[in-house]
Amino acid sequence: MPKFPKTEAEVVALAETMVAGLTTHAADFPSVTVATLSTALTNYKNQRQTQENAKSQAQIATVTKDEKLDALVELMKNDLKLSEVDVADDPEKLTEIGWGPRSEPEPIIAPGSPTELHPIAEGQGTIWLEWDKPESGGPVRNYIIERRQQAQTGGDFGAWTLANTTYNCEINLADQPVNIRIEYRVKAVNAAGESMPSNSVSVVLP
Repeated sequence: MPKFPKTEAEVVALAETMVAGLTTHAADFPSVTVATLSTALTNYKNQRQTQENAKSQAQIATVTKDEKLDALVELMKNDLKLSEVDVADDPEKLTEIGWGPRSEPEPIIAPGSPTELHPIAEGQGTIWLEWDKPESGGPVRNYIIERRQQAQTGGDFGAWTLANTTYNCEINLADQPVNIRIEYRVKAVNAAGESMPSNSVSVVLP
């Protein structure tokens, strides 16, 4: 025995098939009043159409509402700008209209020093460095990696020079000097300037 449909679309499809069959073969099903079933199906379809029309109207109403809100926001922003000019000598008066004086922008400060700089892999003329982001200071825009190398005679180290830059807390440096001691360090940078350098690491690359 077939199972009665569960979804709305399947119920409607069966109802339409029943109405069509009962109309064509009324003599075979004398106990069923096809007109009653047909009327119930029509009532459903009319209500469904009413619902669809309501959905369309609701969508139109939502678009219209959003347009009106955008216009309201634009007008409010303009009026607030004008009001700020009106009471420029006493901006606290803006609280009378639910607004307030502009807050002074906070100055940007340089980031703190990166920490825990260490090598995580070494190769022929290559080193992979990793470090932790600063625990204090302003936000970091990027990092600069500096290096210096020891004199060939094993004496003093030279000046720090730029090795590379990155936005991440790790970097793979290729084409590095080999068979000579090198030190690396990292600085964090933002619009306010550079941080103090991290700890340095010393390596001799093959």
